[in-house]
Amino acid sequence: MIRLADGPMTWVATGDSITQAVLHTHGARGWVEHLHERVRWQLGRLTDVVVNTGVSAWGAADVLAARDHLIGRFEPDVLSVSLGTNDCLAGEDGLPRFHEAMRRIIDGANPRTQVVLHTPALVSASGRERRAALPAYCRAVREIAQDTGALLVDHEAHWLEHHGTNDPIPWLDDPAHPNAAGHLQMANHTLRVMGLGELDPL
Repeated sequence: MIRLADGPMTWVATGDSITQAVLHTHGARGWVEHLHERVRWQLGRLTDVVVNTGVSAWGAADVLAARDHLIGRFEPDVLSVSLGTNDCLAGEDGLPRFHEAMRRIIDGANPRTQVVLHTPALVSASGRERRAALPAYCRAVREIAQDTGALLVDHEAHWLEHHGTNDPIPWLDDPAHPNAAGHLQMANHTLRVMGLGELDPL
């Protein structure tokens, strides 16, 4: 659960194209924009600042290399890190590099920063051969959250709970990118885990 301060807070969400939410929502809000709506309007925190520094096609090592630009200069009260969908293309051989980069991203945060880690969402059946290692990267995120005390938002588990063995096509725009419905699901699941309720009907 996220601890809300009495005064203004800064929220930073960093990650890949799913955080950046380009193209695949076709003009609808991405999950970070929904978070912005909930925090700054529906919860009445008008002077909070929500910054989206997701970069399409990036992985953990890329974010680490640009950490000061994407994260540090904003001195966030809440740091959300959502990576793994691109990292998993390196296969299980890439897990040590992923672990190291993720831990260094977290270690670089101010001790007062509340860190939130996200497992990647599911990919479609047609995308599973290319991203066969994705479940291993989800396990890695869970391990890192447990080891560091970060809050865990487990999108993989949430999507599996809803879709089971069915192809999650209704929540996807292509094999790896959520559509508007998928982003809304990601937002509400994130908000629930953070203890911030759900989006009011828009």
